Amino acid sequence: MSGMNAGLEAHLKSGITTTCRAWALTRKDGVVLGFTDHDGPLEFGGVTFRADTGLSALAIQQTTGLSVDNTEALGALSDASIREEDIEAGRYDGAEISAWLVNWQDVAQRQLQFRGTIGELRRSGGAFEAELRGLTEALNRPLGRVYQKPCSAVLGDRDCRFDMNAAGYSTERLARIIEDRRIFRFDAFGGFDSGWFQHGRLSVLGGAATGLHGLIKKDVSTNAERVIELWHPLRADVGTDDLLRLDAGCDKRAVTCRLKFQNFYNFQGFPDIPGDDWSISDPARSSALNGGSRR
Repeated sequence: MSGMNAGLEAHLKSGITTTCRAWALTRKDGVVLGFTDHDGPLEFGGVTFRADTGLSALAIQQTTGLSVDNTEALGALSDASIREEDIEAGRYDGAEISAWLVNWQDVAQRQLQFRGTIGELRRSGGAFEAELRGLTEALNRPLGRVYQKPCSAVLGDRDCRFDMNAAGYSTERLARIIEDRRIFRFDAFGGFDSGWFQHGRLSVLGGAATGLHGLIKKDVSTNAERVIELWHPLRADVGTDDLLRLDAGCDKRAVTCRLKFQNFYNFQGFPDIPGDDWSISDPARSSALNGGSRR
């Protein structure tokens, strides 16, 4: 029990224990939820852990090597805690989670047993099952620089460094017609060339889908309307009275970075790298390589 909270360690050694589990879940949008399998609520660390969620956990698998620590949590879907529509909207994807063993009679006696993120989240029959992945999960991701002609950065990230709030690169508007959560028809508006938002992002700023976004597949402008089509439907309902933000798109080419964004200094690709045809070409006297005889 090396490293365990001294009070909790003494409590466990007493032989008669009053312990339970508690979980704190932090979504990417900043919402924090607390759960416990005790029959009453607990509070510590500024989080209230609800007792009426029906949440329970399976055994935690932990290792001393680089293998991924993992466990699972089971619970009931409820409007007061975890709702099915929020799972469907992806609001719990990648959420951070911490799990403690707690003496419910004295919450100062607690031990952090698990930290990680939510992996696969399944739901059926009014219940959900969440796979919890430990901090070593990040070690499974491939890292390093890719040598390629297109830019490897994401527009606006720390490598690109472009200011997405710069004038002329975004607009906020209401859609006139929305089809299948994927096609958004706006009244015609100027100031942006047709295709300006292609490869960009549509973000929802209000309504049930607040915080969700989709990648733009097509941006077509006519005299009558502006049509934005996403690659995939948004995962929650969007209304015509919900404010939307359109961000300019980047096709990762050097010429786009230089002319559209004036950001070529931060271009993360290698536009002059030779292609496959260069590496396998052979010497020739004539530039006319048409299959005819050489003289």
